[in-house]
Amino acid sequence: MPALYDPPMSKAFRTFFLNSIFIVAIAMNTSVFADEGMWLFSAPPLKQIKQKYQFEPTPQWLEHLQKASVRFNSGGSGSFVSANGLVITNHHVGADTLQKISDEKHNYLRDGFYASTQADEIKSADLELNVLMSIEDVTARVNDAVKPGMTSDQASSARNFAIAAIEKESKDKTGLRSDVVTLYQGGAYHLYRYKRYDDIRLVFAPEQQMAFFGGDPDNFEYPRFDLDICFFRVYENGQPAKIDNFLKWNSGGPSDGELTFVSGSPGKTDRQLTLDALADTRDRFLPYLLRMFNRREVLEIAYSARSLENARKARDDLFGDQNNRKRYDGYLAGLLDPQIWSALKLHEQKLRDAIVHDPKLKSTGDAYDRIRKAQADIAKNAPLYNYLEQERPITVGYRGPRAFSGNLFKYARLLVRAIDERAKPNGERIPEFRDSARESLELELFSTEPIYDDYEILRLTDSLTDFASQFGADHPLVQKVLAGKSPHARAVELVSGSKLKDVAMRKDLYRKDATALQAAHDPMLDLARLADAPAREARKIYDAQEEIKKQAYSEIAKARFAIEGTSKYPDATFTLRLSYGTIRGYEQDGKQIPAFTDFAGLYQRSAEHDNKPPFDLPQRWIDKKSNLNLATHFNFVSDADIIGGNSGSPVVNKAGEFVGIIFDGNIQSLVLDCIYTDTQARAVSVDSAAISEALRKVYDAGALVDEIEGKKLIATPPLPLPGTAERAVPTNFTIA
Repeated sequence: MPALYDPPMSKAFRTFFLNSIFIVAIAMNTSVFADEGMWLFSAPPLKQIKQKYQFEPTPQWLEHLQKASVRFNSGGSGSFVSANGLVITNHHVGADTLQKISDEKHNYLRDGFYASTQADEIKSADLELNVLMSIEDVTARVNDAVKPGMTSDQASSARNFAIAAIEKESKDKTGLRSDVVTLYQGGAYHLYRYKRYDDIRLVFAPEQQMAFFGGDPDNFEYPRFDLDICFFRVYENGQPAKIDNFLKWNSGGPSDGELTFVSGSPGKTDRQLTLDALADTRDRFLPYLLRMFNRREVLEIAYSARSLENARKARDDLFGDQNNRKRYDGYLAGLLDPQIWSALKLHEQKLRDAIVHDPKLKSTGDAYDRIRKAQADIAKNAPLYNYLEQERPITVGYRGPRAFSGNLFKYARLLVRAIDERAKPNGERIPEFRDSARESLELELFSTEPIYDDYEILRLTDSLTDFASQFGADHPLVQKVLAGKSPHARAVELVSGSKLKDVAMRKDLYRKDATALQAAHDPMLDLARLADAPAREARKIYDAQEEIKKQAYSEIAKARFAIEGTSKYPDATFTLRLSYGTIRGYEQDGKQIPAFTDFAGLYQRSAEHDNKPPFDLPQRWIDKKSNLNLATHFNFVSDADIIGGNSGSPVVNKAGEFVGIIFDGNIQSLVLDCIYTDTQARAVSVDSAAISEALRKVYDAGALVDEIEGKKLIATPPLPLPGTAERAVPTNFTIA
């Protein structure tokens, strides 16, 4: 979700920490405080909800919500809202697809899109949606694979072999995508089975200016006035998918004080990390990320300023890098706050004291020391690992390892590793190349995303320069990579000489063996091969230390269960979770912030700034103002526990009806990565009433509103798949 705000720390952010730290400290020392928790659907907090709200979701209610929720492989959430495969998510979640299907004539990310008929819906380049069908606890089977006396390498191999076997067995048996998910940092392992969709077509997106109204000044603030929505349709066998579990649309939206639920896939939280691990995050990892995002942002701003076409090509990358820079800057600000750190320290000390005083758990004490040592070894290995390997973070955005930015190297590495890994037993492969992940791998590798030579050269030049600066021009690997050329000359040679821009070429090479791949003499493939051995070595060191940490965290988790019970939720892992809370405002600097904004406030906010960027309204919104009910709610806040990855999550009422969609958090929610508070931290959503009002009265999308409100069933005749060359701008939606 966009977590955007500019340093230095705002007065509101500082006031939040000073005023709420005592409450936060209490929160850290109770099993569940207020509406805290990103809960597993297999272990929902039914007792807590019933005690506080006199409402208990039934198994049928939960299953319906679970199967109506979808996960986007681009890093967000969404939900089905019609029986004909219609999915709603955020504009910024759909932005990746909007960017990839755009061209010089059609800037869908900036200008928006509406397909008034199914024939106009545009297929995504490489989007995959996952619907969680079942969860199975496989902890015992995974842990049984690790025998006493094994080295960390042996234990890691045994664990991975067991996980691969479980995933393959499940995939072969059910046909569903099957992922073994690590919970409690290694305390438990669950098998998640997903129905997978990869024919996803764009139906509607507003202009980015309306999805991100107010830009940086308003982002991560509240009140807000953003129409951050995007509609897609899921297809199967060339037809709109028939969906049994979809959310009934409530066009009235929620009311102040109402209990609501959020179902989505939060990316990653660090609430159960040890203090040593959080210190490494604070002192090393977050500063590393911020330097990387700052560098990319400067590069993309300069490139975008040269022409409108450049700005179009870099638009999604620039938005994402600015977004991530500000989000992680906020997280770092929280970890640097002495009072927050004291609360985290107090929480860990309480658990460690309980462990020491329990004879049955006393041996667990050294688990913290093992984590501290493993974290130190990871830090030593980090430069090589980050620049040559860099696993894909869930909410950061992946462009390949830091030394080799760009799509062409990404494809080259995927090809080299796919062929090398295919020759190994399934259990010995890197996870993304296991049999159970083959379909997702091929979707990414054969993406139809356009590749622009000038932009590829720009990014690769910068990343090669960054690499040489980090390790020194005389470093043997730097010299091999640059091959006696400047970073720019080398980037030009690699990009212009590579044939990997051709999807057909990638498909052909993918079917061949390693000898044939080497015989192709593609410079980007040669570079990927050159960097592969040192990258794998860095990964091996990283994985070995991660295995030590998993075993240690597993012991701590068992101790926590023994002391605090088993009703704790695990840290977020980009898997489906249930959160809940009430619609309510908050107090900031002595002023009460209402829970809702409305259309009147949108126009007032724009007028206050003379309709100048980033508070400018598209012309259609100016022209259609008189059509609107200005009292209609626009955005609202709740105290539901959310984080990045929850973007696009449906907000539902007790009847299971769709009443809103999460798109952000306020500035006080930045700290939720590591600690929960509901004093001022709020999840920000678009109201369902605003969506209905805007679609019908501003965008003339009556057919779409009728579908989501259940007033019209759409016909589903066989349809040809629209291709890039066939794209036509629908006549009832103006493209600027």
